[in-house]
Amino acid sequence: MEQDLIRERYDLSMARIRDFLTEETVPEVYRDYFKKVTELIIQCGEVLKAKEDGSLDKMTLEEGRALNQKLYADVLAGAYETSYANPAYAVQTLGEEYGKLLSYLYAEVRADIVYAFEGRVLDLVIGNEAMIEIYNLFEGEALPAAVVASEVRSLAQRSGAAAKEIKDVLYWSASDYCDVTLTYRVREGVDPTLDFAKKIIMESDLSDLSYLYRFGEYISPEEEKMAAFLNSLPEEEIRKMADTYTDGYIRGFEVMGRDLAKKKTAAIRYPVGMERMVRQAVKNFEAAGLSVIFPRGAVGSINRNPAGRGGYTSSSPNRQYDYDHRYDSAVYMDKAFRDRKIGVLKTAYEQYKEDAAVYAGPAVIETFGETGFEPVNKPEAWAFTEKQQNLYLEYRNLSMPVVNEYIPGDETSFTIIAFPVPAIGEKFPEIFQETIRINTLDYELYRDMQQKIIDVLDTAKYVEVIGKGENRTNMQVQLAALSDPEKQTKFENCVADVNIPLGEVFTSPKLAGTNGILNVGTVYIGDIQYRNLLMEFQDGRVVSAVCDNFEKDGTVDFEAGHRLIVQGIMNGHEVLPLGEFAIGTNTTAYAMAEKFGILDRLPILIVEKMGPHFAVGDTCYSWSEDSPMYNPDGKEMIARDNEVSILRKEDVSKAYFGVHTDITIPYKELERISAVREDGTKVDLILDGRFVLAGLDELNRPLGEE
Repeated sequence: MEQDLIRERYDLSMARIRDFLTEETVPEVYRDYFKKVTELIIQCGEVLKAKEDGSLDKMTLEEGRALNQKLYADVLAGAYETSYANPAYAVQTLGEEYGKLLSYLYAEVRADIVYAFEGRVLDLVIGNEAMIEIYNLFEGEALPAAVVASEVRSLAQRSGAAAKEIKDVLYWSASDYCDVTLTYRVREGVDPTLDFAKKIIMESDLSDLSYLYRFGEYISPEEEKMAAFLNSLPEEEIRKMADTYTDGYIRGFEVMGRDLAKKKTAAIRYPVGMERMVRQAVKNFEAAGLSVIFPRGAVGSINRNPAGRGGYTSSSPNRQYDYDHRYDSAVYMDKAFRDRKIGVLKTAYEQYKEDAAVYAGPAVIETFGETGFEPVNKPEAWAFTEKQQNLYLEYRNLSMPVVNEYIPGDETSFTIIAFPVPAIGEKFPEIFQETIRINTLDYELYRDMQQKIIDVLDTAKYVEVIGKGENRTNMQVQLAALSDPEKQTKFENCVADVNIPLGEVFTSPKLAGTNGILNVGTVYIGDIQYRNLLMEFQDGRVVSAVCDNFEKDGTVDFEAGHRLIVQGIMNGHEVLPLGEFAIGTNTTAYAMAEKFGILDRLPILIVEKMGPHFAVGDTCYSWSEDSPMYNPDGKEMIARDNEVSILRKEDVSKAYFGVHTDITIPYKELERISAVREDGTKVDLILDGRFVLAGLDELNRPLGEE
C-alpha cells in the first residue's frame, strides 16, 4: 500500500514537471534553468522506466556510452562553464541569491541519476516535490517576464524575501526527509540484502564492458581501459591480487586480537572498473564466512563528506564540480538540523542494530595516477560560515559515539590497497606489475628489519627529523615512556595486514614538547596535490599551515593555501594534534616511483611507506585504545594514547576529530632521522636519505637502483 502511494506521488509529480517544458508562467530569465533541470528529471524518469522493464540491463556497450554521455554531459569539462550546476554561471545568469540556491538544487537533482538506476522511487519523489515547490514560487515572482540577464542581479537582490522562501523550501525538504536519506545511508553500510552492485559484479559477463554502464556512475574511458586490462591478465594474477587484499583484511583481525568469527559481513569500497579482481575478493570473503556489502559513494549533500564520497565510485566527470559543491549542506546547516540529523542517526542504527553488530569493517581499494587537480575557489559556491563549520564538526563529534555504540571500533578491522589507473601513462602495464610486486613483498624479511629500527627507538626519549636542501623540516617528536622495556614497546611493527603495502613502524607521539616545522615539496592527498606544504607544530598541535597552490597578483596567496589545507587535510579543523609519527621502510616502492617519475602521483597509502610521515588528527588507535596491541615479538605496543585521546575518559567529544591525514617526507628530501636518548646521545637511523643501522642494507639496495 505504501509503495502504491509513493508511486502515485511520483507519477503525479512527473506529470506536473513535464508541463514545465511548455509553460511560460515563470519570468523568462529563469525558463532556461527550469528547462534544463526538467530535461534531466525526465531523462532520469526514462532510466527508471528502463530499469523497471528490464531494458536497462540489456543495453549494448554503445547504448550504455550514449546514455552515460547524455546524463553527465552538462558537468563535463567545457560544458560545465555554461551549466547551471556551475555556481559561478548560475549566479552570473540568475543573480547572486537565486543563482546559488538554484545551482544547489540542480546538483541535488543530479543525484536522480543514481536513484533511477537503483529504482529508488521515494528519493525521486523527494526531489521532484521540492522542484515543484520552487517552481511554484517563481510562478508567483514579482519580476517582469522579460527581464534581461544584465538586470537580474539587482532585481534578485531586491527580492530577498523570495530568496528566503526558496531557501526555506530547500531547508525543510532536507530536514523533513532526513529520516529517509540518512537512514538509507546507514542501511547501505550494514545491510547485505541491498545487493544492487553485487549482482552486477557477480552475475555480469565481465568480458562485455557494457556492464559498466549499469552502475549509474559516470564512466570515462579510464574505467573501460581498466576493466579491459584486468580482463587481459591471467587468472593466477587476479587471484594473487585478490588474495593479498582479503588475506590482509583477515590478518588484521588476528594481529589486533579480534574475533572475526563474531562477524558476518564486510564492505568493499572500490573504483568501478576493477570488477574482475573484486569478484574474486567476494569469493574469498564468502569462503571466510563473510557476506559482502557494496555501499555506493554518497550522492546527496546530506550524506556527502566534504573530504570524499566513501563507497564504490568511478572517476569524477568533473573534479571542479565536486569541489564547487562540497559544502552544499551550508544551505540548511544550523543547530536544529544538526540535532535532527543526530536524532535520525541514532534511530537508524537502532533500526539496523542487528546488521551493525555483525559488520566487520571496510575493505578498501584505492587508485592512483590521475592527473593533478588544482581547484579554483569560487566565491559563488556555498561555504560554511564559522558557526556552520563548528556545527558540522560538532555533528561529527556527536556522531562518532553513536556509530561506535553499534559498531564498536575495538571489534572491527579494515584493509586498504591501491593500484594505478591507465591515466598514469603509457607505462601503465609495467607500473601495475610493479605495484603488485610492492604489495606482495616478503613479510618476514621486513618484520625483522623493522624490529631492528624499533629496538633503537625504544631507547629514545625523542626523535629528530631534519630535511635536506630546500626542505625546511626540523621536527622534534617526543615519545612515550616505557615502564617495562622487556614487555613493552613504543612503536608498532606494521607489515602487510590492514595497511598494504607493508613497510612502516609507527607510534602515537607525546604532544608536550613535540615542536618544529614539517615541510614537503609536493604531496598528493585525495584529489589535490599540495605544493610546498609547510606546517608548524607547538606542543604537538598545528599552529600554522600554508602551501603554494594559489597566487594572487604574482605572489603566493598563503591565506587561500591555508583554507585549502584546512578543508582538504584537516577536514575543517583549524587546529589538530599530531596523531602519528612513523618511519616508512618500503624503499622498493620509492624506487618504483623514481624509476617511472610518478612520485607526485602516488596515493598517501603508498607514499607513507616511503619515508617518515606525520599524521594530523586522531591516533591510529582511535576508539580502540583500551584494546591491547602486540608486535610479532610479543611486546605490547603501549603508545596508543596521547594527551588529547585520553580525554575520552572525561568527555569523549573532546577526544576525537574524525580525521587522520598522513603527510610523508620522501627520502630524497631527508637529511637525517635520529633517535635521541635521555642522556642526549644520538643514534642515527637515516642519513642523507639512506638507512644506516646495521642489518638494514637490504632497504638501501632499491635506492641504489634509482
